[in-house]
Amino acid sequence: MKHLFLLLFTLVSVSVGAKEVNINQEDFVIKLDSTSVMVKDNGSGTFSICKTIKINTLAGCVKNSVLVYNYDPLTAFAEFKKVLIHHKDGKTEQVAIDKACDYVAPARAIYWGARQIMIGINGLVPGDELEYTIEKKGFTYALLGGQEDRFVPPMRGQFYDIIPFWVEIPTTKKVYQIIMPKSKPLQFTFYQGTCTTSVRFKGDKTIYKFTKADIAPFKKEPNMVNLFDVAPKLMTSTTPRWEEKSLWFNKVNEDYGSFDSTPEAEQKVNEIIKGKKDDMEKIAALTHWVADNIRYSGLTMGKGEGFTLHNLKMNFTDRCGVCKDIAGTLIGFLRIAGFEAYPAMTMAGSRVESIPADHFNHCVCVVKLKNGTYMPIDPTWVPFVRELWSSAEQQQNYLPGIPEGSDLCKTPVSVLKNHFLRIKATNKLHTNGTLTGKFVVTAEGQTDSSLRRIFTTGWQSDWKNHLEKELLNVSPKAQLTSVSYGRNPKDYQKAPLKMVYSYKIPNYAIVAKNTLLLKPLVMNNLFNSVKSYLAIANLKQRKYGFRDRCSRLIQLNETITIPKGYKLVGNNLEDNIISEVADFKGSLQQKNNLLILKQSLSLKKRIYEATDWKDFQMAVNKHKDYGQFIILNK
Repeated sequence: MKHLFLLLFTLVSVSVGAKEVNINQEDFVIKLDSTSVMVKDNGSGTFSICKTIKINTLAGCVKNSVLVYNYDPLTAFAEFKKVLIHHKDGKTEQVAIDKACDYVAPARAIYWGARQIMIGINGLVPGDELEYTIEKKGFTYALLGGQEDRFVPPMRGQFYDIIPFWVEIPTTKKVYQIIMPKSKPLQFTFYQGTCTTSVRFKGDKTIYKFTKADIAPFKKEPNMVNLFDVAPKLMTSTTPRWEEKSLWFNKVNEDYGSFDSTPEAEQKVNEIIKGKKDDMEKIAALTHWVADNIRYSGLTMGKGEGFTLHNLKMNFTDRCGVCKDIAGTLIGFLRIAGFEAYPAMTMAGSRVESIPADHFNHCVCVVKLKNGTYMPIDPTWVPFVRELWSSAEQQQNYLPGIPEGSDLCKTPVSVLKNHFLRIKATNKLHTNGTLTGKFVVTAEGQTDSSLRRIFTTGWQSDWKNHLEKELLNVSPKAQLTSVSYGRNPKDYQKAPLKMVYSYKIPNYAIVAKNTLLLKPLVMNNLFNSVKSYLAIANLKQRKYGFRDRCSRLIQLNETITIPKGYKLVGNNLEDNIISEVADFKGSLQQKNNLLILKQSLSLKKRIYEATDWKDFQMAVNKHKDYGQFIILNK
């Protein structure tokens, strides 16, 4: 299953919003962006893609000097049919389309032979209009190979498409038209906006047309949810219900024999589960072995790449593949161990709607537990992670391919304590500003995996240097006197990560006459790599939903022994903020010659609504306030 099910390729990226487009204020604008698709009974489509671009500046000439269109030859064919330049003096120049080139498209991580057609455009000047037409046969997404006709979609007879109606370039008019056999009813919904819609009957065809005018570029926000979740889009499908896709997905893999056992795989499974006492121990052991030992590598391994999972024999022999190969290996292993397991489709990064339009880009699996429920597992996302389903995927839709069929499912929010970061520091401040002490850091879940990456992906000879960098982030004068991490930190399944630092930081505090200024060490750039929420909260207002890495619990405590005679300037601090979105509880107090800092921040989701912003920001900003300078006077 391609880690890019969704191959929405356009010549000029499209993105939405305002009422009017001033064509004179841009390097170029798109006057018309039109797609018309003629659908056959077998679900195959012939797409006519037409664009007219108004060039306003020399920069616009340069940006349109080469037209590029991406397609997947496994499922489609594309070619330029017409390219015209309408010069501002009224003359029309025809560009020779036989000069178009067809190249292998640039690729990273997945090398499945995607291609692009391109053609050079010479002689453009401001005021010209560029018009072109591309014809594509097949279907938009690379889902399944092995059909006699590569242009027929995998679920034969079914048609679906997902059409972004947002733009990055101002667009005067955008049109999407489907000419469908009247015998094929089409479901459609326009999300996050409006468009003009018409349905017409012509002979044995039904013509669906969707039009939107004067579209301005969509204004993005940092850390916002995926554009598919907030920007205008059209979803279409002839498949009535997700249950039918679930049943089909199950059957196509069972018929192919994707999970058939082999003697070599049976021997490995028996070795992995030997001595495991219960089902969850066996499931965990098998999941982690597959996650850690099947390398992610997207090479072409068969006639088609997509919904059909390669068989266990190939996956276990090659020990590499993409998400579907990693998930397929685990399903085969689980079945050998006596479990009922099946593949599932999911969309990593955005929401899947109720219209069954196959908005998927990732393959995972489900295993049936003794209570009859199915538990999702994702071996692709948990190499050296203590979870079985990565909580970086919580609140995510998935569709299991099970024999009884399934509706669309959604993973729940992960419990906060499953992703904690705890730092407990005991320090001593000297009158010359030097800070000495130690801290203990423990982590679990997604936080554990982030911190543990030093050990699981780097050279052992570099471990100490990487750990020392955390102290150097606090102060370039920091000196690491010792660091320990107990058991082998590569052995992540045994227990959460725990590290103990001892250090000396000369001139940590600013020394003035009878005054010392310092920041709490636990709040001073320490392990900021796992504190993505700090950057999220910088925005004053939000219009759209936003996302963090996962739900989490951050507990930072520090005790500082200060020189005799010094007192904290200002009152002791104490805060307690509670909401459905985020909680914060903190205090800073002086007791004799001790400064005692305590704080706990609870962030309760991965995906947040725009209405959550105020409560999220309030809790995080109060947490950040405890990182301000502490003033001590003698």
